[in-house]
Amino acid sequence: MTELPAPLHVEAAGHRRPAIGYAMAAGAATLWGVNGTVSKVILASRISSDRLAEIRSAGAAAGLVLVLAIAAPGRLRVRRGEIVPLLAFGVAGLAFVQWLYFLAIHRLQIGVALLIEYLAPLLVALWARFAYKEQVRGRVWIALALALVGVLLIVDVNGSTAISGAGVGFALGAAVAYATYILLAERAMGARDAVSLLVWGFLVATIFWSVLVPWWTFPGRETAADASLLGRLSGQHLPVWSLMAWMIVLGTILPFFLLLSALRHLSATRVAIVAMLEPVVAALVAWAWLGETLGAVQLAGAAIVLSAIALSQTAR
Repeated sequence: MTELPAPLHVEAAGHRRPAIGYAMAAGAATLWGVNGTVSKVILASRISSDRLAEIRSAGAAAGLVLVLAIAAPGRLRVRRGEIVPLLAFGVAGLAFVQWLYFLAIHRLQIGVALLIEYLAPLLVALWARFAYKEQVRGRVWIALALALVGVLLIVDVNGSTAISGAGVGFALGAAVAYATYILLAERAMGARDAVSLLVWGFLVATIFWSVLVPWWTFPGRETAADASLLGRLSGQHLPVWSLMAWMIVLGTILPFFLLLSALRHLSATRVAIVAMLEPVVAALVAWAWLGETLGAVQLAGAAIVLSAIALSQTAR
Protein backbone atom coordinates (compact mmCIF):
# COMPACT_ATOMS: atom_id res chain seq x y z
CA MET A 1 0.00 0.00 0.00
CA THR A 2 1.22 3.38 -0.95
CA GLU A 3 1.82 5.84 1.84
CA LEU A 4 2.84 8.89 -0.12
CA PRO A 5 4.96 11.31 1.94
CA ALA A 6 4.29 15.00 1.96
CA PRO A 7 5.93 17.05 -0.81
CA LEU A 8 9.68 17.54 -0.64
CA HIS A 9 11.78 20.35 -2.01
CA VAL A 10 12.98 19.04 -5.36
CA GLU A 11 16.41 19.62 -6.84
CA ALA A 12 17.15 22.56 -9.07
CA ALA A 13 15.79 22.20 -12.59
CA GLY A 14 19.26 21.66 -14.07
CA HIS A 15 19.82 18.56 -11.92
CA ARG A 16 16.40 17.02 -12.36
CA ARG A 17 16.00 14.02 -14.67
CA PRO A 18 12.27 13.43 -15.18
CA ALA A 19 12.70 10.06 -16.96
CA ILE A 20 14.50 8.65 -13.93
CA GLY A 21 11.87 10.17 -11.64
CA TYR A 22 9.03 8.51 -13.53
CA ALA A 23 10.87 5.18 -13.52
CA MET A 24 11.45 5.40 -9.76
CA ALA A 25 7.82 6.34 -9.01
CA ALA A 26 6.54 3.55 -11.27
CA GLY A 27 8.91 1.09 -9.61
CA ALA A 28 7.65 2.08 -6.17
CA ALA A 29 4.02 1.71 -7.23
CA THR A 30 4.77 -1.69 -8.79
CA LEU A 31 6.45 -2.99 -5.63
CA TRP A 32 3.54 -1.78 -3.50
CA GLY A 33 1.10 -3.42 -5.93
CA VAL A 34 2.87 -6.77 -5.63
CA ASN A 35 3.04 -6.36 -1.87
CA GLY A 36 -0.76 -6.42 -1.65
CA THR A 37 -0.87 -10.04 -2.79
CA VAL A 38 2.12 -10.99 -0.64
CA SER A 39 0.36 -9.51 2.40
CA LYS A 40 -2.83 -11.38 1.58
CA VAL A 41 -0.90 -14.66 1.47
CA ILE A 42 0.61 -13.88 4.89
CA LEU A 43 -2.82 -13.07 6.33
CA ALA A 44 -4.09 -16.42 5.07
CA SER A 45 -1.43 -18.16 7.17
CA ARG A 46 -3.25 -17.20 10.40
CA ILE A 47 -1.16 -14.09 11.07
CA SER A 48 -3.57 -11.40 12.33
CA SER A 49 -3.93 -7.99 10.70
CA ASP A 50 -2.70 -6.12 13.78
CA ARG A 51 0.31 -8.41 14.12
CA LEU A 52 1.17 -7.92 10.46
CA ALA A 53 0.92 -4.13 10.86
CA GLU A 54 3.23 -4.41 13.86
CA ILE A 55 5.80 -6.48 11.97
CA ARG A 56 5.77 -4.16 8.97
CA SER A 57 6.18 -1.08 11.17
CA ALA A 58 9.01 -2.62 13.21
CA GLY A 59 10.88 -3.88 10.15
CA ALA A 60 10.54 -0.58 8.30
CA ALA A 61 11.59 1.39 11.39
CA ALA A 62 14.69 -0.77 11.89
CA GLY A 63 15.73 -0.47 8.25
CA LEU A 64 15.16 3.28 7.99
CA VAL A 65 16.83 3.99 11.35
CA LEU A 66 19.90 2.07 10.16
CA VAL A 67 20.02 4.12 6.95
CA LEU A 68 19.76 7.45 8.78
CA ALA A 69 22.14 6.40 11.56
CA ILE A 70 24.80 5.78 8.92
CA ALA A 71 24.02 8.60 6.49
CA ALA A 72 22.73 11.45 8.65
CA PRO A 73 22.39 10.65 12.37
CA GLY A 74 21.62 14.27 13.23
CA ARG A 75 18.26 14.00 11.45
CA LEU A 76 17.07 11.55 14.11
CA ARG A 77 16.98 14.26 16.79
CA VAL A 78 13.53 15.33 17.99
CA ARG A 79 12.61 18.67 19.53
CA ARG A 80 10.16 18.78 22.41
CA GLY A 81 7.55 20.58 20.34
CA GLU A 82 7.55 17.74 17.78
CA ILE A 83 6.65 14.96 20.20
CA VAL A 84 2.85 15.29 20.09
CA PRO A 85 2.65 15.72 16.27
CA LEU A 86 4.91 12.70 15.77
CA LEU A 87 2.80 10.60 18.14
CA ALA A 88 -0.35 11.57 16.24
CA PHE A 89 1.32 10.87 12.89
CA GLY A 90 2.59 7.45 13.94
CA VAL A 91 -0.67 6.26 15.47
CA ALA A 92 -3.51 8.00 13.60
CA GLY A 93 -1.59 7.93 10.34
CA LEU A 94 0.82 5.05 9.85
CA ALA A 95 -0.48 2.50 12.37
CA PHE A 96 -4.15 2.73 11.43
CA VAL A 97 -3.74 3.09 7.68
CA GLN A 98 -1.77 -0.19 7.54
CA TRP A 99 -4.04 -2.05 9.95
CA LEU A 100 -7.28 -1.04 8.18
CA TYR A 101 -5.75 -1.84 4.80
CA PHE A 102 -4.81 -5.35 5.94
CA LEU A 103 -8.31 -5.85 7.37
CA ALA A 104 -9.79 -4.71 4.05
CA ILE A 105 -7.70 -6.94 1.74
CA HIS A 106 -8.42 -9.92 3.99
CA ARG A 107 -12.12 -9.51 3.06
CA LEU A 108 -12.05 -7.83 -0.36
CA GLN A 109 -10.28 -8.22 -3.64
CA ILE A 110 -7.07 -6.23 -3.43
CA GLY A 111 -7.89 -3.92 -6.33
CA VAL A 112 -11.26 -3.03 -4.83
CA ALA A 113 -9.76 -2.25 -1.42
CA LEU A 114 -7.04 -0.04 -2.89
CA LEU A 115 -9.39 1.89 -5.16
CA ILE A 116 -11.60 2.73 -2.19
CA GLU A 117 -8.58 3.70 -0.09
CA TYR A 118 -7.33 5.97 -2.88
CA LEU A 119 -10.29 8.26 -2.24
CA ALA A 120 -8.04 9.83 0.43
CA PRO A 121 -6.82 12.76 -1.74
CA LEU A 122 -10.44 13.78 -2.30
CA LEU A 123 -11.11 13.61 1.43
CA VAL A 124 -8.10 15.86 1.95
CA ALA A 125 -9.56 18.36 -0.54
CA LEU A 126 -12.87 18.35 1.35
CA TRP A 127 -11.08 18.89 4.65
CA ALA A 128 -9.09 21.77 3.17
CA ARG A 129 -12.28 23.40 1.93
CA PHE A 130 -14.49 23.03 5.00
CA ALA A 131 -11.99 22.85 7.90
CA TYR A 132 -9.20 25.12 6.67
CA LYS A 133 -11.52 27.33 4.56
CA GLU A 134 -9.12 27.06 1.63
CA GLN A 135 -10.17 27.68 -1.95
CA VAL A 136 -10.64 24.40 -3.83
CA ARG A 137 -10.68 24.27 -7.62
CA GLY A 138 -13.90 23.33 -9.36
CA ARG A 139 -12.37 20.22 -10.90
CA VAL A 140 -12.05 18.71 -7.41
CA TRP A 141 -15.84 18.67 -7.06
CA ILE A 142 -16.14 17.03 -10.48
CA ALA A 143 -13.55 14.48 -9.37
CA LEU A 144 -15.48 13.84 -6.15
CA ALA A 145 -18.71 13.19 -8.06
CA LEU A 146 -16.92 10.84 -10.45
CA ALA A 147 -15.25 9.01 -7.57
CA LEU A 148 -18.55 8.43 -5.81
CA VAL A 149 -20.10 7.03 -9.00
CA GLY A 150 -17.06 4.83 -9.56
CA VAL A 151 -17.08 3.46 -6.00
CA LEU A 152 -20.80 2.67 -6.23
CA LEU A 153 -20.06 0.65 -9.37
CA ILE A 154 -17.07 -1.09 -7.75
CA VAL A 155 -18.95 -2.17 -4.62
CA ASP A 156 -21.90 -3.21 -6.83
CA VAL A 157 -24.80 -1.55 -4.99
CA ASN A 158 -27.26 -3.62 -7.04
CA GLY A 159 -26.01 -6.72 -5.27
CA SER A 160 -25.31 -8.78 -8.38
CA THR A 161 -21.83 -9.55 -7.02
CA ALA A 162 -21.22 -10.72 -3.45
CA ILE A 163 -19.00 -8.27 -1.61
CA SER A 164 -18.11 -7.94 2.06
CA GLY A 165 -19.77 -4.99 3.74
CA ALA A 166 -17.21 -5.17 6.53
CA GLY A 167 -14.43 -5.12 3.95
CA VAL A 168 -15.87 -2.00 2.33
CA GLY A 169 -16.14 -0.40 5.77
CA PHE A 170 -12.49 -1.18 6.54
CA ALA A 171 -11.41 0.16 3.13
CA LEU A 172 -13.32 3.40 3.76
CA GLY A 173 -11.69 3.57 7.19
CA ALA A 174 -8.31 3.12 5.50
CA ALA A 175 -9.15 6.04 3.17
CA VAL A 176 -9.92 8.24 6.18
CA ALA A 177 -6.70 7.11 7.90
CA TYR A 178 -4.72 7.75 4.71
CA ALA A 179 -6.20 11.25 4.46
CA THR A 180 -5.26 11.81 8.11
CA TYR A 181 -1.75 10.59 7.31
CA ILE A 182 -1.42 13.12 4.46
CA LEU A 183 -2.73 16.03 6.54
CA LEU A 184 -0.52 15.23 9.53
CA ALA A 185 2.51 14.71 7.28
CA GLU A 186 2.06 18.05 5.54
CA ARG A 187 1.87 19.79 8.92
CA ALA A 188 4.94 17.99 10.27
CA MET A 189 6.98 18.56 7.11
CA GLY A 190 7.50 22.17 8.05
CA ALA A 191 9.91 21.05 10.77
CA ARG A 192 11.58 17.92 9.40
CA ASP A 193 12.42 16.01 6.22
CA ALA A 194 10.33 13.16 4.86
CA VAL A 195 12.77 10.33 5.65
CA SER A 196 13.16 11.18 9.32
CA LEU A 197 9.41 11.79 9.55
CA LEU A 198 8.79 8.26 8.28
CA VAL A 199 11.40 6.87 10.68
CA TRP A 200 9.69 8.39 13.70
CA GLY A 201 6.26 7.53 12.35
CA PHE A 202 7.15 3.86 12.03
CA LEU A 203 8.85 3.89 15.44
CA VAL A 204 5.74 5.34 17.09
CA ALA A 205 3.53 2.85 15.22
CA THR A 206 5.77 0.00 16.42
CA ILE A 207 5.51 1.13 20.05
CA PHE A 208 1.75 1.51 19.69
CA TRP A 209 1.33 -2.02 18.36
CA SER A 210 3.81 -3.42 20.89
CA VAL A 211 1.48 -2.27 23.66
CA LEU A 212 -1.64 -3.70 22.03
CA VAL A 213 -0.01 -6.85 20.65
CA PRO A 214 2.94 -7.61 22.98
CA TRP A 215 5.98 -9.21 21.43
CA TRP A 216 6.01 -12.03 23.99
CA THR A 217 2.81 -13.28 22.30
CA PHE A 218 4.56 -13.39 18.92
CA PRO A 219 3.38 -16.46 16.93
CA GLY A 220 6.83 -17.95 16.31
CA ARG A 221 5.46 -21.32 15.21
CA GLU A 222 3.21 -19.80 12.53
CA THR A 223 6.03 -17.57 11.33
CA ALA A 224 8.44 -20.48 10.91
CA ALA A 225 5.85 -22.66 9.15
CA ASP A 226 5.50 -22.97 5.40
CA ALA A 227 2.54 -21.23 3.78
CA SER A 228 0.80 -22.01 0.51
CA LEU A 229 1.14 -19.19 -2.01
CA LEU A 230 -2.57 -19.63 -2.82
CA GLY A 231 -4.39 -19.23 -6.11
CA ARG A 232 -2.53 -20.39 -9.18
CA LEU A 233 0.58 -20.97 -7.02
CA SER A 234 -1.22 -23.00 -4.35
CA GLY A 235 1.11 -25.95 -4.94
CA GLN A 236 4.11 -23.82 -3.99
CA HIS A 237 5.09 -23.10 -0.38
CA LEU A 238 7.44 -20.65 1.32
CA PRO A 239 8.22 -19.96 4.99
CA VAL A 240 6.02 -17.18 6.37
CA TRP A 241 9.11 -15.33 7.63
CA SER A 242 10.44 -15.07 4.06
CA LEU A 243 7.17 -13.49 2.91
CA MET A 244 7.41 -11.06 5.83
CA ALA A 245 10.98 -10.19 4.80
CA TRP A 246 9.69 -9.46 1.28
CA MET A 247 6.96 -7.25 2.74
CA ILE A 248 9.44 -5.26 4.83
CA VAL A 249 12.30 -4.87 2.34
CA LEU A 250 10.66 -4.96 -1.10
CA GLY A 251 7.18 -3.90 -0.01
CA THR A 252 8.12 -1.05 2.31
CA ILE A 253 11.74 0.16 2.57
CA LEU A 254 12.72 -0.04 -1.12
CA PRO A 255 9.54 1.53 -2.55
CA PHE A 256 9.75 4.35 0.01
CA PHE A 257 13.34 4.96 -1.05
CA LEU A 258 12.34 4.99 -4.74
CA LEU A 259 9.41 7.31 -4.12
CA LEU A 260 11.43 9.77 -2.08
CA SER A 261 14.17 9.69 -4.73
CA ALA A 262 11.55 10.34 -7.45
CA LEU A 263 10.57 13.53 -5.64
CA ARG A 264 14.05 14.88 -6.41
CA HIS A 265 13.22 14.78 -10.12
CA LEU A 266 9.44 15.33 -10.28
CA SER A 267 6.84 17.45 -8.53
CA ALA A 268 4.80 15.80 -5.78
CA THR A 269 1.67 16.01 -7.96
CA ARG A 270 3.28 14.06 -10.80
CA VAL A 271 4.66 11.47 -8.42
CA ALA A 272 1.20 11.06 -6.85
CA ILE A 273 -0.37 10.49 -10.26
CA VAL A 274 2.26 7.89 -11.21
CA ALA A 275 1.65 6.22 -7.82
CA MET A 276 -1.88 5.51 -9.03
CA LEU A 277 -0.30 2.58 -10.85
CA GLU A 278 -0.45 0.76 -7.51
CA PRO A 279 -4.13 -0.32 -7.62
CA VAL A 280 -3.75 -1.20 -11.32
CA VAL A 281 -0.66 -3.34 -10.68
CA ALA A 282 -2.25 -4.81 -7.54
CA ALA A 283 -5.36 -5.86 -9.47
CA LEU A 284 -3.27 -7.39 -12.28
CA VAL A 285 -1.02 -9.30 -9.86
CA ALA A 286 -4.04 -10.52 -7.87
CA TRP A 287 -5.65 -11.69 -11.12
CA ALA A 288 -2.51 -13.49 -12.35
CA TRP A 289 -1.57 -14.93 -8.95
CA LEU A 290 -4.77 -15.37 -6.94
CA GLY A 291 -7.32 -15.55 -9.74
CA GLU A 292 -9.16 -12.45 -8.49
CA THR A 293 -11.28 -10.89 -11.22
CA LEU A 294 -13.49 -7.84 -11.57
CA GLY A 295 -16.72 -7.81 -13.55
CA ALA A 296 -17.32 -5.41 -16.43
CA VAL A 297 -19.27 -2.99 -14.22
CA GLN A 298 -16.55 -3.02 -11.55
CA LEU A 299 -13.85 -2.45 -14.18
CA ALA A 300 -15.80 0.56 -15.43
CA GLY A 301 -16.04 1.82 -11.85
CA ALA A 302 -12.29 1.33 -11.38
CA ALA A 303 -11.55 3.37 -14.51
CA ILE A 304 -13.84 6.16 -13.29
CA VAL A 305 -12.22 6.23 -9.85
CA LEU A 306 -8.69 6.35 -11.33
CA SER A 307 -9.78 9.20 -13.62
CA ALA A 308 -11.25 11.05 -10.65
CA ILE A 309 -8.06 10.64 -8.61
CA ALA A 310 -5.91 11.88 -11.51
CA LEU A 311 -8.20 14.88 -11.95
CA SER A 312 -8.03 15.73 -8.26
CA GLN A 313 -4.22 15.47 -8.23
CA THR A 314 -3.91 17.96 -11.12
CA ALA A 315 -5.82 20.48 -8.98
CA ARG A 316 -3.32 20.37 -6.09
